[in-house]
Amino acid sequence: MNLEEAFKTALEFETKVHAIYQEARQKVEDPAGQRVFDVLAGEEQQHIEYLNRCLESWLKTGNLQADRLLTAIPDRTRIRQGVLGLKTKVKDRRDARPIEITLLERALQAELATSAFYKRLVAELDPQGQQFFARFLEIEEGHVAIVQAELDAVSGLGYWFDVAEWQFTDG
Repeated sequence: MNLEEAFKTALEFETKVHAIYQEARQKVEDPAGQRVFDVLAGEEQQHIEYLNRCLESWLKTGNLQADRLLTAIPDRTRIRQGVLGLKTKVKDRRDARPIEITLLERALQAELATSAFYKRLVAELDPQGQQFFARFLEIEEGHVAIVQAELDAVSGLGYWFDVAEWQFTDG
């Protein structure tokens, strides 16, 4: 896959995931769940805009100029540590509506597919493309971890995260 195809396919993945989060935000009644889907939809929208800017610049100049892509989602290690620290903040979510579980399962599948795509790009592209898409892989793996944690929480297996407590990170 060449870099232009990589950009266009990445935009397709990001657009699909963004639509899933927007739909979920509208269907979920729980305020904490709404905040989670708001943050994730916002992140995916930023990815779409960022990819479009970088693609446009690359097509004009032939150079891949990229600013550091930020995320509101901590890395997987911090998420795991957060689970341990949230035991005192547990909110019983076993009364979650089946639609919440369905939406989270759909989001998880989309995030897993997106992560797999970025992993493939990082393995196959030239070094410049690998470096560019490695950050997307890192962020999408964080999304997978958050969606999985949310799914565990509403299934009665874990904790309900409150995304509003997280800070933007670049790393």
